[in-house]
This record gives sequence, C-alpha cells and structure tokens, in this order.
Amino acid sequence: MSSRRRAQRSRVAQPVLPLGAVAAGLGLSLAVMPVLAQETVPTETAAQALPDVKVKAKADPTPEAKKTYQATTSRIGKGNQAIRDIPQSMTVMTEKLMDDRNLDDFRDILRATAGVTFLAGETGEEDVRLRGFSLTQAGDVYVDGIRDASLYERDTFNNDRVEVLKGSASMLFGRGSTGGVVNQVSKQPFLMTQHDVEVTVGTADKKRVTGDFNFKTGDSAAFRLNVMAEDTANEGARVLKNGVAPTFRWGIGTADEFSIGFYALSYDNRPNYNHPWFLVNGEIVPKLKADAYYGLESDYNQGSAHYATLGHVHRFGDGAELKTTLRSGRYERDIWASVIRYGTTNGATTTLGNLSDSTVLSRTAKGRRSITDSTSLQTDYTDKFQWLGMRHHLTAGLDLQYDEALRANNFPGTGTRPTTTVGTPNDGATIADTRGATPYNSFNSRTASAYAQDMVELTPEVKLIAGLRHDNFNASYHTTTNTRFSRHDRLWSSRFGTLFQPNDWASYHVSYGTSYNTSGDAYQFAVQGPTGRVANTPAEKSRNLEVGGKFDLLDGLMNLGVSLFHTEKYHERNTDPDSAATMELLSGKRHAAGVDVDVAGRITSHWDAFASWTWIPEARIDESNVTTGNSPRKGDRPGLTPKHSGSVWTTYRLTPEWRVGGGLTHRSKQTPLTSRVVTAKAFTTLDLMAEYTISERYSVKLNVKNATNELYADSLYGGFYAPGAARSAELTLKARF
Repeated sequence: MSSRRRAQRSRVAQPVLPLGAVAAGLGLSLAVMPVLAQETVPTETAAQALPDVKVKAKADPTPEAKKTYQATTSRIGKGNQAIRDIPQSMTVMTEKLMDDRNLDDFRDILRATAGVTFLAGETGEEDVRLRGFSLTQAGDVYVDGIRDASLYERDTFNNDRVEVLKGSASMLFGRGSTGGVVNQVSKQPFLMTQHDVEVTVGTADKKRVTGDFNFKTGDSAAFRLNVMAEDTANEGARVLKNGVAPTFRWGIGTADEFSIGFYALSYDNRPNYNHPWFLVNGEIVPKLKADAYYGLESDYNQGSAHYATLGHVHRFGDGAELKTTLRSGRYERDIWASVIRYGTTNGATTTLGNLSDSTVLSRTAKGRRSITDSTSLQTDYTDKFQWLGMRHHLTAGLDLQYDEALRANNFPGTGTRPTTTVGTPNDGATIADTRGATPYNSFNSRTASAYAQDMVELTPEVKLIAGLRHDNFNASYHTTTNTRFSRHDRLWSSRFGTLFQPNDWASYHVSYGTSYNTSGDAYQFAVQGPTGRVANTPAEKSRNLEVGGKFDLLDGLMNLGVSLFHTEKYHERNTDPDSAATMELLSGKRHAAGVDVDVAGRITSHWDAFASWTWIPEARIDESNVTTGNSPRKGDRPGLTPKHSGSVWTTYRLTPEWRVGGGLTHRSKQTPLTSRVVTAKAFTTLDLMAEYTISERYSVKLNVKNATNELYADSLYGGFYAPGAARSAELTLKARF
C-alpha cells in the first residue's frame, strides 16, 4: 500500500475538514467547554465529563497557490468533495485559465466548454444548450450553489472559478438540469493582505479595469473587495458596465465561521442583436462583417443584478458540518433593439448575386422588460461516520426558494424604424422610445425542497451512492388580460452511483440521475397561449446514465476525465392536436449519447494545458407530433447538437520572464432549433497569448482572439444568427501589491 493510500486510510479514521484559511498543515484545537466547566465543577470531574473538543482544519490555499488549470475539489455536489468522488463528468474553468484567456464575459466561459451551444433568442437573450438540452440561464445557472434567478449580462470579475456539471442533477439542485448545471464560485476573503489591479486596453476601443483587494483584518477575519468597470465601443455595439462585490468573512478556521457579502452589477449596452443569413444548398452563408453594427444608436440593453448573501458554517467536533446561506436580491432587464433583415433594393429581393454596399437592410423593433425579486434559504449538513461496519458520507439539506417576477416578454412598441444599407453600419440613426407604461404579466413561485444522499464505503476501493430529493413547487401566473393560472407540482428526483477507486490516482464511476423541468418556469415564466397551455402542462422529465473515470496523472499534476453518457428526455412537451389551445402533451422523446473528455493541469513545471471535448455521434428525436413543414420531426437529429465541440488551450514558460500560449475552439456543423433544412457550417477559431513578467509586482499580457478573423454563425435562430466575435487584440497590465 502506497504512503499516499495509507494517509487516506488514516484520514478516514480522523476526518479532516477544510475550515478556512489558516496556516498550512496546522490543526485547531478548541477546549472551550472544559474551561467554562471549571467554574462549577472540579477540574478533574470536568475533564472526565466534558472531554476536549478538537476541530482539525486544513488551510485555505491562498489565491496564488491555486494558480493552475487543475481543480481537485468542488462544492457543486453539496459539501466539499474531491472531484474524483463526484460520479459525473465535470469541466472546471479556474481563475488562472480565465485570466490567461481573458474570458471576461460569462458566455465566453461557456463557449470554451465542450458540449455547449447557443440559441439566439427572440428577445436578445441566449438560451444555452448543453449536450443539446436547454440550460436556461434562469434555471440552471448558480452562484455558490444557489440558483442565479434571472437573465442578465453576467461578468467574471468576482469568479474564482466556473464549474460545469454535466448530466441530470435535479437530486442536487431541483428543477432544471437536463443537460447539466453551471456553478459560478465567488472569490472569498483569505488570511493575507494582497491586492491585484488589472488594466486592459484593446481593439474596438476596449477599456476595462478590475481590482481585487484583500485585507486581513484579524487573526481569523478578512475583507475582500472586487470591482470592475468596462467601456468598449465595439464598432457601435457598445459594452458599458460596472460591478462591485465586497465580502467580509470572520471566524475563519474556527468552529463557527460567518460571512456577509453584497454583489452589484449594472450595464447599459448597445446590442448587436442579429445578422440575416443567405442559404446556399441549405447552408448558412454569413456575409456581413462580424463587427458591423446595423442597429440604431438609440437601441439598448440595460440591466442590473443586486443581491446580498449571509452565510454561516458550524463545524462540529466530530467532523460534521452545517452550512446555511441566505440570499436575497433583485434582477432587472430592459432590452429594446433592432432585428436586422435584408430588404428590397430598387424593387429587387436581395440575393448573394446582387449583394452590395447599397443593399437595403430593414430594422424591426424587439423589446422585453423584466423585474425579478428572489430569496433563497439553503442549509446543508455533511457528516462522515461509521455505522453497521461501513463508512458513510452523509449529505442532507433543505432549500426554500421564493421568486416574484414581472415580465413583458414582447414589448417592441409601435412605429416604423428607418432602414440602412450594408455600406453604412453604425449610421447614428435614433428614434424616441414612446412605448409608455409596461404591460407586465406577473409570476410568483414558492419551492420547498428536502434531499439526502449517502455515499457508503463498502471497502476502501468501492463506494455506493444513493440520493433522493422531493420538491414542492407552487406557482401562479397573472396575465395582462387579468387571466390567472396556477400550478402545484410535487416531484421526486433520484441519483444512484458506484465508485471504484483501486488506487490513489484512478476513480471509475457508473451513475444514474433524473431531472425535471416545471412548466412555465422553464420558459422564463411565460404562460404561452391564450389559455396558458404551457402553464397547464405537467413537468417534463429526463434521465442520464453515465460510465466513466477520473485519473490523476503526472504525479497528480494533471486531471483526466473520460465518460460515456446517454441523456434522454422522455416526457417532452408536444402540442396536443386535440386540445392545442388549453395544454400540451408530454408525448415527445429525444436522446443524445456520446463521450466527454476533460484534461486540465500541468505537464511540466513550465507547461500548462487544458482541453474539453464532447463527441455526440448519436442524437435523435424519438417521438414527436410534427409530421409536416421544416420543423424537426421524429427521426431527425435535434437542433443545436453538433457531433463535435471542444476547446484546447496551453501555455509554456520559455524563460522566467516570458510565457506564451494559444488554443483552438471548434464546433462542427449544426442545425437551428426550429429548422431541419438549414445547417450552420463548422468553424474553428484560434486564440493567442504572450505574457512578460516585468518584476514580482508587474506583468503585461497580450491576447489575440479569433486570430484568423473567422466569420461564423455562433448563436442560431430559425431565421437569423448572431455572429461570433471578430478578431480582437487586448493588452493587459497587471500589478500586485
């Protein structure tokens, strides 16, 4: 038995928990109870009745110690777990990887994750797909394990890392998660005074500043402040945003740890809503420049996210932990933009043959407004104990969620927008917003959930996992026409798995999990239909089967994850031809099967690498009511499900001062969600990086994104696309003090 294996066996007998940022390798010993008892009983008696309570701790590694592409632990599975103990495939974008690639926008993180595609929504948002299944930003995106309730333009300035757990996971998270979930892990205060400031300038007149300020305020207390401001002209499609995230954490490394934090993000952008396409033999042909903006100067996408978080962790002397988090916030969004289409020029319809700078482009209004108030209370209990001769890892918890939303999903206003031409992008035209009072539909939901999962060690090599969750979901809808609907769903979710860990570097898993999507909620709280047919439909259901392994390679410096998956939505909504006005049927069925591969870590002390690849050779609509027209039907491959997608990135330190890197992002051909006769061609983009370390305090980095200026359709809709970003260059100066 290896020394590392013996150490693991020893830790089974004496659990060691990560209790905060304390000196590395030291344990904390609390003897509070005996001291208090001395006032009322003799010392000897007190010592016999109340033995010392000892709490052992691991130090939180400092951010500098975590500067790698490799992640070894995660809280995405409830409680702090080794990734090798999570029986599903995961992709983790660490802060180091995000910094090296200059991934500032949340959607850029997802674009660099295998298996992810994008639906270009009718009202400006991107409906994210994972393995071809909807990963709605309102349902399957989390911050520190708590649902991030609404649509807004997320930024990475306060992210320590972003974790993507693939496959059904309603046992852990409740509604949603057919394709998986995304968890944004926030930066936390640590016991060291250290500050980082980054200033970025680039093409498209990009200007961005971020600050990360951490102050040690006591032996077990620290305060951290992250700030961001950006102003990018982007050839007319402007990005203007700012954010601030202060967090105070005290009791770090003690039996009771507390934290209080606030997050505020505001933006006032001008969106490049879409580009029209040409079709040649059914293939989309993008012709307009990716950075050409044809909207109005008066177009806007405004929004904000403001929330406060209170957290408490109590660590029991026997190694158990109780973590409670309360979060409440408001999310607002207001988009008023132009849908661009080819118009008629001199009485002639636009074709590829007559496209010129004088070709007319029409502009049609699209608008949406929303306000969401969300409050979550979540408590999770974790414990390791011996029972019936076996070691148990218990995780259990309660979740309470309340959402109250106002939605105007289609609020374009009236009036005609002026046309423009291909040769005059960003022409400066404006119109007044005369829409008046917003006709809101209202929605509120109340969810109470309880779950429990046990991982039982049959032997040191074999572990069994079983979990069950119950959600009590209540929702009500009130439309602008004073029509009311309500839903009440009681839903069960399960998770089962087996882990085989024959040594300290290999972990094999087999897992099965279920998920569900509640009606209405999954459609951004939309009732849909004159009598609310979506709201009247029961929840969709899905399941995921996965077989795979996770391996620590190169003496633990690199992780490799490989899995075979089969994800099936077996109760999918279909319009009922006999009662289409009142409800939909759960008669649809489709599946996707393939392989996930993830690699992250360090090949040598100078060479870092990351790769994420998903291959879906088999995807099919198994049951559908659609039999005519161009919409996908039974036997077709679902839209937004390419066979291959992935990203690779690597850096190498040439000298103590110079480090260079580069990577590729690829997506094979795919169809839009609603058209079986249209195909977007495959594309591959190239990104490059060079960094020079001036001193211990200063460094400068150059990033070139889409170096070949590939023109491609990134997000797809039935009649238009959103282009991938054009070539850009960004120069970043970083200072540490």
